[in-house]
Amino acid sequence: MIKLAKKIVKHKKIIVALYMLLLIPSVIGIAHTRVNYDLLSYLPDSLETVEGQNIMVDEFGMGAFSMVIVEDMQPKDVVKLKEQIAQVEHVKEVIWYDDVMDITVPMEMLPEDIRNAFNHGDATMMIALFDNTTSSDETMTAISQMRDICNQQCFISGMSGIVTDIKNLSLQEMPVYVVIAALLSLVVLTLTMESFLIPLIFLFSIGVAILYNLGSNVVIGEISYITQALTAVLQLGVTMDYSIFLLNSYEDNKLRFPGEKDRAMAHAISNTFKSITGSSVTTIAGFAALCFMSFTLGRDIGVVMMKGVVIGVLCCVTLLPCLILLFDKWIEKTHHKPLVPNLDKISGFITRHYAAFILFFLVLLLPSLWGNNHVGVYYNIDKSLPQTLPSNMANAKLEEDFDMNTIHMVLLKNGLTNKEKDDMVSQIDQVKGVKYTLGMNSLVGPGLPDEMIPSDLKDKIMSDHYEIIFVCSDYKTATEEVNAQITQIEKIVKSFSPESMVVGEAPLTKDLEDVTSVDFRNVNIASIAAIFLIIMIVFKSISLPVILVAVIEFAICMNMAIPYYMGTTLPFVASVVIGTIQLGATVDYAILMTSRYQKERGRGKSKKDAISIAHKTSMKSILISGFSFFAATFGVGLYSKIDMISSICTLLSRGAIISMIIVICILPSMFIIFDKVICKTSIGFLAKEPENEGGK
Repeated sequence: MIKLAKKIVKHKKIIVALYMLLLIPSVIGIAHTRVNYDLLSYLPDSLETVEGQNIMVDEFGMGAFSMVIVEDMQPKDVVKLKEQIAQVEHVKEVIWYDDVMDITVPMEMLPEDIRNAFNHGDATMMIALFDNTTSSDETMTAISQMRDICNQQCFISGMSGIVTDIKNLSLQEMPVYVVIAALLSLVVLTLTMESFLIPLIFLFSIGVAILYNLGSNVVIGEISYITQALTAVLQLGVTMDYSIFLLNSYEDNKLRFPGEKDRAMAHAISNTFKSITGSSVTTIAGFAALCFMSFTLGRDIGVVMMKGVVIGVLCCVTLLPCLILLFDKWIEKTHHKPLVPNLDKISGFITRHYAAFILFFLVLLLPSLWGNNHVGVYYNIDKSLPQTLPSNMANAKLEEDFDMNTIHMVLLKNGLTNKEKDDMVSQIDQVKGVKYTLGMNSLVGPGLPDEMIPSDLKDKIMSDHYEIIFVCSDYKTATEEVNAQITQIEKIVKSFSPESMVVGEAPLTKDLEDVTSVDFRNVNIASIAAIFLIIMIVFKSISLPVILVAVIEFAICMNMAIPYYMGTTLPFVASVVIGTIQLGATVDYAILMTSRYQKERGRGKSKKDAISIAHKTSMKSILISGFSFFAATFGVGLYSKIDMISSICTLLSRGAIISMIIVICILPSMFIIFDKVICKTSIGFLAKEPENEGGK
């Protein structure tokens, strides 16, 4: 490594120039990476609801639908509006009651089901069917064009409207996330570093790594908007330590090699590569655990962030040292006295009063576990968005005007008689919370011969193999009531036609809840097992992995318990990924202190002396790491109006601080209490006789 490091130092200008040139393909890659704004699209293809969505596209050329609510408009004007919407590219069909009966027929003469389905007071409703999937660019463009056509009397509800609003809001907020994270990190680094220029160099180097990571996503094809939003702040937070390690090593080596800055940096690169390789493995393991999720958003975040950590390491040992050497004179000119006070007294207080901190740990353990296990989680995606957005206003209008919250679709396999269809629909109508059903029989009557059914209507809801029946529900998506309702409807449908299925936003969301509840357990087990194994190999110990993982898991439980006791409900994504990310990103704090503790015990220091030295020497680095991670995520958590992103960043920022405090205050207490166990269950921990037997 030292030979390679010397070459890096020697060709520093060429390396910096090369890195700048590589920014061009990175920016092009970012521009050509598609962003997916639909979380439901990450459900596994093996689910029947997902299979049903695919059948909708294949059989009907329809992948999504929206309800268009129109208020205070004359029927003839509604017809004109319907025609305009039907002309929008990628709007396949628009269903309204004029498909069944001429608008000149008095409303009172319509069948009650149809009258209630399409009209209520001064409001009427159309169903717009799209020829592409919910989150496709074509569907979102169509939604935007429909909103331009419609005036203030019109509201477009449905999942496609929600996804479009997520996209618009994300595009507005995304650049601000980076600015906020960079500015707050700059403040923390300025306070903790001893040069005003170094923080800018750090941020520039990490910024280049972030651009490379985002640009390389073009190979994947597309990423989630959550992944895109979190990549910059997470990569900034978890890789900042590597830059600090390099600078500290460089300063130490400058004392070893006075006047030989290139040589000092070469040794710093060599030393840093070894230390950050070990440090980054646990972070990568945490993100790798997300790939075990069957809900593939986890894999999306995991792959991008693993890649980001690797790129961050490479930039740290190649680009950053070159920049430091090129700007070394300016770094020295902007040098200032340390703004962080000496922490030895605080460290001494913590290690002396270890019993009090263990008591603190025991007192909070059960409340933390209870809160962590009972924190509320929500799955309805529209709840994560401001209520003032067009999609949420439209959903509110749907409930207000039609006393309806969602529509399920029964994909009914052809082959049933009209009587069997009527019997099935009658049973579905009896299910609690079902407002009404709309199918071919209810629209044209069960006795009408097939050849007399209007062809345009037939094309809209019938195919060669399936018929669509709309089931309108009083219940909101992602509630216990609607989940029970879907289960009953599925049971009825399967009893008449085992090959038929119930699809739509609410059934997909029900599957999302089932899938992620299993994923949460699997991801936690995978991340704990991976990091346990890494720590066991690094320290050649059985007991240390237990202690270190337990300490960080306690911090995670405390973090997750706070929303429970505050009465806050979290979006499901936050609850699934937060434990894994916090464990992988902050266990390094514990490893840093443990490494020095092991080293001092191996040198023959007594238990108390080894722990005291380890605590004093690592405390500042842990504080800087914790506050850097906090700074990168805290501001985004406060600013973002998308609760999926806001909640994750808030939990990560709070988790960084909690992990930092727990490691500083609880871990040394654990070492003091379990020192004998650690020494007996670890290889090479006591290589020499202790200097002071009395302190053993």
